Amino acid sequence: MNASVRPGVLVISHGSRDLSWVSIVEEAVAGALKGRKLPAAVSFLELVAGRSIQDGVSDLEHRGVTDILVIPLFVSSGSTHVDEIAYALGVKPEPGRETDLERFEVSARIHYGDPVDDDPIIAEMVWDKARDLSEEPERETVLLIGHGSVHDGFRERWQRGMASLADRVRAESGVASADYALLNPNDVRDKVEYWNGQGHRVLVAPIFLSEGYFTKTVIPSRLEGLDYRYSGRTLLPHPRLADWMEGQIGRLLERI
Repeated sequence: MNASVRPGVLVISHGSRDLSWVSIVEEAVAGALKGRKLPAAVSFLELVAGRSIQDGVSDLEHRGVTDILVIPLFVSSGSTHVDEIAYALGVKPEPGRETDLERFEVSARIHYGDPVDDDPIIAEMVWDKARDLSEEPERETVLLIGHGSVHDGFRERWQRGMASLADRVRAESGVASADYALLNPNDVRDKVEYWNGQGHRVLVAPIFLSEGYFTKTVIPSRLEGLDYRYSGRTLLPHPRLADWMEGQIGRLLERI
């Protein structure tokens, strides 16, 4: 790396009014940076006062950072937020669909990472959250449920990432099968009914970063009356999030 290059890390997530969410992300960043002397900032798309994406960029630049390694802490590359943030940071010339986000003021070079998608570490996290539901793995299907998208292009990215993650979870768990369903477009009930018809109990794993309306209300309402097991446990908090971030940082540093 050129001596004039001073990298820093910017982790971006959606944001929450729950302050514990901020702490979860900050703790993971601290763990990911053990052994690396890199300045870092945690920013949110909305809902967290004083921690906007522009605040994070400006803070890092004020500390002399020339290259910002951006980690988008979102579930899928099919998220419209991942796309619009990339546009607003100047990573791409136009957004994939209309957005209210305006271009940020950025002087540093931006190196944009990848969302969760189908990373092997995430597959381990999914099964770690769901394993307590398993009793007869030879007659069980793990069904991953994600938010999804109704927008062309974005929907297909959701489908590809979830299908690949399901394959990884099946290999990780040793259950008979793994599949996925999306809330948008809604195929959740159809998938559970199909696997019930194959004689399988369905272990439902919500592919959401944190608990909320979708995991507590929407998913259970769409599964009413079916044979399934569900704890509602989301991906976070989990100690391996720091490992996922560390891998992201390492890959982005190799690009500089």
